[in-house]
Amino acid sequence: MLAISRAEDIAGDRKENNTMSRKSFGAKPLSYPQPVWIIGTYDENGVPNAMNAAWGGISEENEVSVCLSVNHKTCENFEKTGAFTISMADADHVAGCDYVGMATGTKTADKFARAGFTATKSELVNAPIINELAVCLECRVIEYNKENCILRGEIVNVSVDETALTDGKVDVSKVKPICFDPFNNTYHVVGEKVGDAWGSGRAIDNGQAKQ
Repeated sequence: MLAISRAEDIAGDRKENNTMSRKSFGAKPLSYPQPVWIIGTYDENGVPNAMNAAWGGISEENEVSVCLSVNHKTCENFEKTGAFTISMADADHVAGCDYVGMATGTKTADKFARAGFTATKSELVNAPIINELAVCLECRVIEYNKENCILRGEIVNVSVDETALTDGKVDVSKVKPICFDPFNNTYHVVGEKVGDAWGSGRAIDNGQAKQ
């Protein structure tokens, strides 16, 4: 009864203060945005493999961290080669990018080709660059912790297909990267500019920002 009374008090305070109500979703891995990273590796025979990963991010200036469970063919591959690539999934290849997150390389040996992907071997690491996806991080394995499933990789190079450039700069409208919506299990394209990093916030000190 005490918990119910407290909840009613909070709801009443929100109503009185004209604040929005919130719905709890519990302790779950839900956030916006989540990336759609396509992890590329070679097996011991040089056959390319790819998988879809959302639980990852930049963890140092030249380092990425990704959560990958140990049963993936990808993990078996990079433990042998010491390398992997991360390509940004895009709107033009949603089906293929989603497929490599559904099919497993241990059972579907040609899942890379089935997804409609072709590969060019990186000149810097022993891993495939997916030709169809414009933005690629070429990485060397730093460590893989099988207890917490965290892969740490050194970013050796970032390469971008020239078709995604405008005046020598990466054009997000050409890349059309997608992000994952874990609340609804959907993909959404990134592209609309809404401000300038380390710039838009200056309007607050100038008294010009819209609240």
